[in-house]
Amino acid sequence: MKRYITYILIFICIMSITPKVYADDEDYEEDINDTAWIYEQIEAANSNVAEVIWGKDENSQRKMASTTKVMTSLLVIEEVKDLSQTVTISNKAAGVGGSRLGLHTGDKITVNDLLYGLMLESGNDCAIALGEYVGNTVENFVDMMNEKAKQLGLNNTHFVTVNGLDADEHYTTAVELAKLTDYALKNDKFKNIVGTKNYTVTINGYGKAIDNTNELLGYLDGVYGVKTGFTNGANRCLVTSIKRGNMDLISVVLGADTKKDRTKDSIEIIEYAYANYKIVDLTQNIEKAFEEWKNQNKIETIKGVSKYVDIKLSESNNKIIPIKNENIKDIEVIIDSIKIAEAPINKGEKIGKLVLKVNNETRISIDIIIAEDVKKKDEKRYFFEILSNIKEYYKRAIIRTT
Repeated sequence: MKRYITYILIFICIMSITPKVYADDEDYEEDINDTAWIYEQIEAANSNVAEVIWGKDENSQRKMASTTKVMTSLLVIEEVKDLSQTVTISNKAAGVGGSRLGLHTGDKITVNDLLYGLMLESGNDCAIALGEYVGNTVENFVDMMNEKAKQLGLNNTHFVTVNGLDADEHYTTAVELAKLTDYALKNDKFKNIVGTKNYTVTINGYGKAIDNTNELLGYLDGVYGVKTGFTNGANRCLVTSIKRGNMDLISVVLGADTKKDRTKDSIEIIEYAYANYKIVDLTQNIEKAFEEWKNQNKIETIKGVSKYVDIKLSESNNKIIPIKNENIKDIEVIIDSIKIAEAPINKGEKIGKLVLKVNNETRISIDIIIAEDVKKKDEKRYFFEILSNIKEYYKRAIIRTT
């Protein structure tokens, strides 16, 4: 029974309580907490810049169901050099409940096909088999998952299972799940698997056709992954990657009331983003503003061999950002820097900051730094300057007398 409903933009937030636990079992529809988040990835130059453009409860810890398998599959791909290696299925893998590929004790299947069974069919049996194969034990593999989470800076994510079955200390946040997915999608093998609609795995030499549980793949324009999830504790979850033109999005919906709700919510937040945001390259705005300011504001030196210091902007990868359509006209560049610097002055030293604001909100901040070293004058330099000044003085005196 629903306790309350809150409408946030185009996202529905629902809370209730459920007793049973299953993973990606489409026969169960229970009520639980709902969270939605849009995570934006912008490809600029040779690096990616990611930014949240809309979220609701995106930093709240939630159960994640089979979206857990994003981490499971990623680790396997990174750890196993030869994915054609054969795995023999254990009793533990064969006996796990919830969604399954349908493996039995003693079955033989490659690591590669287990990955497809894991991410398309959401096979809990595949998750156990892969965890045992890579980590020797499932427990060791879970430790590897948590270590990877630490490496990625996912401080509000903790794994207890390899498949996402509910456990008290098994949780993530929408924002961290999006970050994990963003990282995983940089791996071509992972990206290819989650973007596959249909596949045929081979078990004991026999083929078995499987379909991707991601209902938006092949249905919604631009969708190329990623993963579904369901337990009674996490309820309906869906992580989606979408690319249209120069805008690449990751949408995360956790805790939808039903499969229909998670699909609807995902579509609405995705379409909202594409209808209301544009990717804007602000490189020219920044460079023009900086050059104009630099020409009007010389940074003088005290005791330096040069009268002025040469300055530049530090390297920045976030000059291409998403901006809401209605705010594109409200772009302002503010520059603040010291006006005098005492030598010696080192190359790379920070002396100021350029801030770009959109609708009075800071979106880009870039350090202003020293471009070249400025040495301090030594006694010899002072001596020759005095001689030069004396010489110039007498030269002018002679000119005046003549």
